Amino acid sequence: MTCAERVDWREFHFRAPDGLELFGRECGRRESGLTPLLCLAGLTRNSKDFEPLAAKMRHRLIIAFDYRGRGRSHYAHPATYTPRHELADCLALMDHLHIDKACLVGTSRGGIIAMLMAQIRGDRIAGAILNDIGPQLETEGLLRIARVIRQDVEYRTWEQAARELRAGSPEISGLTDSDWLCFARRLFKEQAGTIIRDYDPALALSFPSPEQLSREAHPELWTEFSAFNEKPCAVLRGEFSDLLSEATVRDMAAVHKGLITASVSGRGHVPFLDEPESIAAVLGVAELCDSSN
Repeated sequence: MTCAERVDWREFHFRAPDGLELFGRECGRRESGLTPLLCLAGLTRNSKDFEPLAAKMRHRLIIAFDYRGRGRSHYAHPATYTPRHELADCLALMDHLHIDKACLVGTSRGGIIAMLMAQIRGDRIAGAILNDIGPQLETEGLLRIARVIRQDVEYRTWEQAARELRAGSPEISGLTDSDWLCFARRLFKEQAGTIIRDYDPALALSFPSPEQLSREAHPELWTEFSAFNEKPCAVLRGEFSDLLSEATVRDMAAVHKGLITASVSGRGHVPFLDEPESIAAVLGVAELCDSSN
């Protein structure tokens, strides 16, 4: 199921290190004493992406924010739409909320930010869940993302957006019509009576073109991933993921001896985080973080 129950978010705004205004939200109990989950979205996603997870984790503080140029955060120069800038924004969020340390839930791009943080500011991380992302990525998935991010889509109704989303996602199974509609509302926004993508179109300028991806080697993040070695960590892989291979997951488990791994059936890139396999992995890491506090 991906159509989450209602979540009572507390919304706020904060400033990035360069002064840009960013949007965030949190839910759950701050006074629970449990390690907070700091959720980092994918490249074109935003804080709405974590509604299904938040609905399953009401006992724990859940924090999410919209990266610059996404969702309700202000748009910026596309040269700043980089994981390094987004990491700086993430640390500014933690400072704003007086969160010394958190368990990171990194979906796709968010997992890259989590790996960078592990290397640069590992003292701020209690543990991490990497959602369909690893230190080595497959060209097929990168090419798909490069094509999708450059598409200019407009829909007349939410129902049309949900139908098109479903038609373009054959790797996803088990969703009802209502689930697809909820999924569409997390990905898109309504503007002037039209349903469009919920991010700055200039974001495409920050991502390599299909031509670049086809001729250039892709950076790998094994050194950054190794920084998780002393921390609880899990990796989720969608059964039909085209970005994270089974071989890479095996290599990750060889590097991180305590790595929790889970394959999420009926999902591609990326799992929604409300599936039983996903919840078990998130809880497994979060509870290890709690016990080490």
